Amino acid sequence: MKRILILFFLVPFAVFSQVNFEKAQQLFEEGKLEQAKPMFEVLLKKNPSNIKIIEYLGDIAGHSKDWDEALLHYGKLKKTKPSEANYYFKYGGVLGMKALEVNKFKALGMIDEVQSNFEKAIELNPKHIEARWALIELNLQLPGILGGSEKKAIQYSNELSKISAVDGYLSRGHIEEYCKRYALAEQQYKKAIAVGNSKKTYQKLANLYANKMKSPDKAQAILEEYKKKNNN
Repeated sequence: MKRILILFFLVPFAVFSQVNFEKAQQLFEEGKLEQAKPMFEVLLKKNPSNIKIIEYLGDIAGHSKDWDEALLHYGKLKKTKPSEANYYFKYGGVLGMKALEVNKFKALGMIDEVQSNFEKAIELNPKHIEARWALIELNLQLPGILGGSEKKAIQYSNELSKISAVDGYLSRGHIEEYCKRYALAEQQYKKAIAVGNSKKTYQKLANLYANKMKSPDKAQAILEEYKKKNNN
């Protein structure tokens, strides 16, 4: 009889918690982060080891640029599930954003950890696209004395091309654009369009024309081409 009573009280509580989680999840997906956060925090108190709740709170903190709180949540996730690549990627990304806001001396001490987390994500998931994009950007932005290298950026771009042809062309175009080799960037973006035919590929080429090559007419023409092909 005692077991039946316990079950009677626990089942409605479990259902209520699930409904609250789904509501918080919906608010998050709608971008209503300030409303979702306290709901997830209440749920976490009742389920302190729930990985999904911790991840949502980390994502909310990251969106809110509360880097320390995000690192706390993602750090817990890495310890709880050390084989999950995405947690290392998210931790590295947030740490990198924090490094941009602290003084240069302190930032220097953070770079290796940022890079190692991205590399760990790739080690755990050899097909991790976002981690390679992050390492490309890191190698382009960092001065050579701190480990930045165009050669390394190209290496990660080549790896991307084996996983996703579109990402390979887009990343190589990005490298060429960053290095102000605009004609070469144009070639890569055109190859990305030929393979992907997505709005993103057309937009990258249009942005190159408008912002770097000072050709607004070409930018407009490429966007019109996309609309015509996709009936938009």
